[in-house]
Amino acid sequence: MSGTVFAVVLLAAALHATWNALVKGGADKTASMTAVVLGQGAAGLLLLPIAPPLDWACWPYLLAGIALHLGYQLFLIQSYKLGDLTQVYPIARGASPLLVAAGTAMFLGAAFSQAELLALLMISAGILSIALVRRQDGTFSMKAGALALVTGMFIASYSIVDGQGARVAGTALGFFGTLTAANALAFGAIIGVSRPEMLRGLQALWRLAVFGGGASFTAYVLVVWAFTQAPIALVTALRETSIIFALLLGVGFLGEKLDLRKVFSTALTLAGAVLLRLNRS
Repeated sequence: MSGTVFAVVLLAAALHATWNALVKGGADKTASMTAVVLGQGAAGLLLLPIAPPLDWACWPYLLAGIALHLGYQLFLIQSYKLGDLTQVYPIARGASPLLVAAGTAMFLGAAFSQAELLALLMISAGILSIALVRRQDGTFSMKAGALALVTGMFIASYSIVDGQGARVAGTALGFFGTLTAANALAFGAIIGVSRPEMLRGLQALWRLAVFGGGASFTAYVLVVWAFTQAPIALVTALRETSIIFALLLGVGFLGEKLDLRKVFSTALTLAGAVLLRLNRS
């Protein structure tokens, strides 16, 4: 993993945490997520005219990716309805690195050094330990934790599928542009059937669509590009340091509690990221 890829993934992590904080901070989590997904889809459409054409061999990955992103988005909405950003985000994102490492090792033949495995474990342990906190009202929602864990499984799955799909497609931009546009159509159709009245009020959320959708799209384009430059599991692990940015946003923007456990867990996550960077330099 080069220094450029390392910096790009960290930028993607900050952008990802930002749009999640915007969704969590919204009064209607479903409406907020819909605005972000539609904004991301619009960005994908704008990108397609300048992106290289896809290799048709990537279409199975594309269809699987659309389904997995839908599952991720729908479960994330339900998680944020029940839990705080500093509870849900660490579980969902923290479960992903180890699952991706296991998946790529089992199905793609990836191999990792002892130092890389230690870095993966440190990052995951740091992120998951942040999840052992209570909500602002002093309660701990086990259901929110369970939904967040399922969300993490979707993250791990689409990370592997999208990474392979972008490589087969021969263009990260074309692959993700097509995926986000199709995902927005599918997500909009689901919401149109389940909550048609909500779609009529989405024009009031245009700022969230532009800034949240733009941040989401940019973050994942950067990550998909990084998938083509470095091992998928290592990119995914480093991307999950977005929890550090989510912690800051949760405390500063959403008014959630900051305690020593969160500080220690964040430091452990940073140490894992540094070890990963030094080992791959």
